[in-house]
Amino acid sequence: MLDISTLSAFIIVVIGLFLIPGPAVLLTITRAAQGGRKTGIMTGLGIATGDFIHTLFSAVGFSAILMTSAVAFNAVKFAGASYLLYMGIRAILAKASTTKMPDISQVSASRAYGHGILVEALNPKTALFFLAFFPQFVKPENGSTFIQFLILGIIFVALSMIYTTILAIGTGTIGRLMKPRLGIGRWGGKILGLVYIGIGFKVIFQSR
Repeated sequence: MLDISTLSAFIIVVIGLFLIPGPAVLLTITRAAQGGRKTGIMTGLGIATGDFIHTLFSAVGFSAILMTSAVAFNAVKFAGASYLLYMGIRAILAKASTTKMPDISQVSASRAYGHGILVEALNPKTALFFLAFFPQFVKPENGSTFIQFLILGIIFVALSMIYTTILAIGTGTIGRLMKPRLGIGRWGGKILGLVYIGIGFKVIFQSR
């Protein structure tokens, strides 16, 4: 099973990622602003459901790779670390921009939930992120990689649900804080890039 230090590191990094406005955050806030708190909460639950779907597919695929060979396992981890380094460097070098709320139409709470699932589950970038990010916290010596992956996924989904629910409930205040005039997006990408690079180097130095 996962040890406390690994779980703590994972939770801290995930919370840090959530605090930087991304598509899921902006979609939740916009839905809540247009359709009310319930619609915003259901959107967040839909996004979390989509993340859980990615977790299941990634866990099955990753476990299958590990069963093939230890070399394949290490290759996947290094590939994931390389991808995170690439995303980190690209985020840091990207031109600064402001945070913009998405332009979407108002829908019911149930449709917002379904839309949240589709948006997240069908996002190929999310699938790549899960395959690159989660394996960095999985250790074969701690038991079943499938179980470890699943535990990390459940923690990620739970934190996502809590965070998006808070966002939906506090839509008025949070929405104002994320207005483009505050320029949150100017530094958010740089911070996110540093997080990705840090995780990538963590794997490289551990392997040495």
